Amino acid sequence: MTQTTAVPATSTQTPGRKSAGHVIVDTLVAHGVQRTYVVPGESYLDVLDGLHHSPIETVVCRHEGGAAYMAEADGKMTSTPGVAMVTRGPGAANAHVGLHTSWQDSTPMVLFVGLIPFEHRDREAFQEFDPHAWFDSGAKRVMVLDHAERASEIVAEAMFAANSGRPGPVVVGLPEDIIQREIDATLHPPIPVATGGMTVKDWKALRDALSGAEKPLFVTGGNDWTDAGAAGLTAWLEEHHLPAAAEWRTEGTVPFDSGSYVGPIGYGRPQATFQMLEETDLLVFVGTVPGDVITNGFLVRQDWKKKNFLVTIDPSLRGRSGPVSYQIVSKPDTFVRDLVRIDLPAKPQWKEWTARLRAQQVEFSTPAATTPTGGPARMDTLMAHLVAGLPADAMVTFGAGEHTNWAHRYFPTRGYASMISARNGSMGYSVPSAVAASLRYPGRRIVTIAGDGEFLMNGQELATATQYGATPLVIVMDNQEYGTIRTHQERDYPDRVSGTQLVNPDFALMAQAFGGYGVRVETDAEIPGALESALKAIDEDGRFALIHLIVEQRVKAY
Repeated sequence: MTQTTAVPATSTQTPGRKSAGHVIVDTLVAHGVQRTYVVPGESYLDVLDGLHHSPIETVVCRHEGGAAYMAEADGKMTSTPGVAMVTRGPGAANAHVGLHTSWQDSTPMVLFVGLIPFEHRDREAFQEFDPHAWFDSGAKRVMVLDHAERASEIVAEAMFAANSGRPGPVVVGLPEDIIQREIDATLHPPIPVATGGMTVKDWKALRDALSGAEKPLFVTGGNDWTDAGAAGLTAWLEEHHLPAAAEWRTEGTVPFDSGSYVGPIGYGRPQATFQMLEETDLLVFVGTVPGDVITNGFLVRQDWKKKNFLVTIDPSLRGRSGPVSYQIVSKPDTFVRDLVRIDLPAKPQWKEWTARLRAQQVEFSTPAATTPTGGPARMDTLMAHLVAGLPADAMVTFGAGEHTNWAHRYFPTRGYASMISARNGSMGYSVPSAVAASLRYPGRRIVTIAGDGEFLMNGQELATATQYGATPLVIVMDNQEYGTIRTHQERDYPDRVSGTQLVNPDFALMAQAFGGYGVRVETDAEIPGALESALKAIDEDGRFALIHLIVEQRVKAY
């Protein structure tokens, strides 16, 4: 084993050698990481020191949950895993919510956690915890850097593990004393990720299944696409007059305006998309599998005589329910590369089938008249005015709650990753994900829709938005309750409202306190002016804007 020595904070490192913490940063740079989301801690000061002079932007967040959400959202938007850094014990605990989101949403993400010194281990030192005991059941891998000379190797392994197979979270523990030791600064190269693809047997099976189907349906999902892959699938579907639905909270892979796009499938789905899963005689899932949410609690599409083709790089089919007629082990882009080469004449029946489903989606997603009513503020009115003025590359982010259904229904997602959300139903995701999206795409119209309950879980990250120049439009739909839970309560315990009602502050004033623009809206007639002033503050003043929309209770998108 290579002999290592601790590097005093004030020393000059030996040429060709660096501290392990600095080597970690250099390796992240070599892997294309542009931004890391951190809550600082004394346990990983040497890594923070390495970030000081690196090209990686260090985004200091207000809470570890917010930092983890931002990194997870970043992983959804690019092919590089999102990176977060937190400290030991309480910091690691607070970041756990982002890991669960990454795990269930199949998002590539690496969480670096500073740890107690190696010499203090197993003595219940200050903030000590066991990373394996905490994270092994909710991360793809948990690694602890116990040997300084493996610093670059461990980072390369973590980035590879996060992206390979079904993407997901990886945790890397960094003992405080180990990362200060001086080592050879040679970097481990990135490890190539296998993408799979169709064999001759695969494409023949798919060709024959499609040729024999009268009502085939594609379902897209997951975060493992690129713009080129999504565009390639869309063009192929349109050429063959074939329909595609979107997995819950992943709209945009096949664009909102495409003649092949027939709507979202998930909780609160429109009845038409619920029925088409049973009506179709061939389902082709690409990038996802028919799991709990798509099948409405493992109830829909469970007949083993049904035909389901599953295209996923995960050979274990984790999370799948119902029949499996055929599996193609491939990432989406590679599958599309092979799909477009198949000689497959379009059938006349496909055009009629797709047109019927598309008509249902257009009717469902077209906003009502934009003229405000004379009564209380309505989300329908706000969405109608918002959608009318959105640029083609607009993005929407949101967390969990009934307020998200307005985005599902109306927001025009016109490209891959134009909808960033938490498919594990995690609240508090809206503001952090909007900040990450705005930093990733400066100048792009980023909209986040938050419920009043959700906003207060991570709304403090608006301070991060101001500090780093993020400019999202934040819409807070305030119905003074946890609406989703109230809906379940009304169904199972009618007329016994308990534990769901809220008394809220003035969110517009909070936005102003954080350095943004805030406007409170109580009547429908105020909506057009409020939206205009909010967008003006973003475009002309370069700051985020928040619309606090006071709405009536129990008014739903559908």
